[in-house]
Amino acid sequence: MADIFREIDEEVRRDKAAELWKKYGWLLTGLAVLAVAAMAGWQFWLYREQQASQVVGARLEAALKASRDGNGSEAETILGELAASAPAGYRQIARFRLAAETAKRDAAAGATAFDQIAADGSLGQLYRDLARLRAGMLRVDLVPYPELRTALEPLATPQGAWRHSAREFLGIAALKANLFEDAGRWFDAIVTDPQSPAVLRQRTELYLALVRGGPVETKN
Repeated sequence: MADIFREIDEEVRRDKAAELWKKYGWLLTGLAVLAVAAMAGWQFWLYREQQASQVVGARLEAALKASRDGNGSEAETILGELAASAPAGYRQIARFRLAAETAKRDAAAGATAFDQIAADGSLGQLYRDLARLRAGMLRVDLVPYPELRTALEPLATPQGAWRHSAREFLGIAALKANLFEDAGRWFDAIVTDPQSPAVLRQRTELYLALVRGGPVETKN
């Protein structure tokens, strides 16, 4: 008797499945086709993105090679193109590299280029602060210490991601201006920061020796 009821139950299930397939089979088939098409489209998009990335990467490498070979004009041309039209990640790299390349021939122009990056609100704060740091580094020999201090001091806070470099260049600028108290304060901040890199600590000991030595003549 149990077998009979089981067979009847299975028959009913088959009839219901057949009825459902007749009613909704076209929808299920369509969904399956769409899923396959979407997967194929996704794979094709990934392939195109990979191809485009390889092309942009090759152009960036060409710019870096031109820079290494001393062909700054060619490097700037390629980097300018990438900064204008490359995908977001590469575009950001190109902008930083273009500003650095510009600084090789004109420090003031390079600093201005980094200023423009720092003012770009679409970038993360970490990268904007890095651009401010690079601009300040280029201006150590171009502007008075008070102006450089205004630009770099906000980066030299205990929580600043770029505080080590900011402190070093603030100290150098103060030392260059014969402001030994300020220079010593920035260099001391490096020495007392437990997270300061070891190499920077070694350089700072040399700077502090100059501070302890008193005023020196510097050339502008």
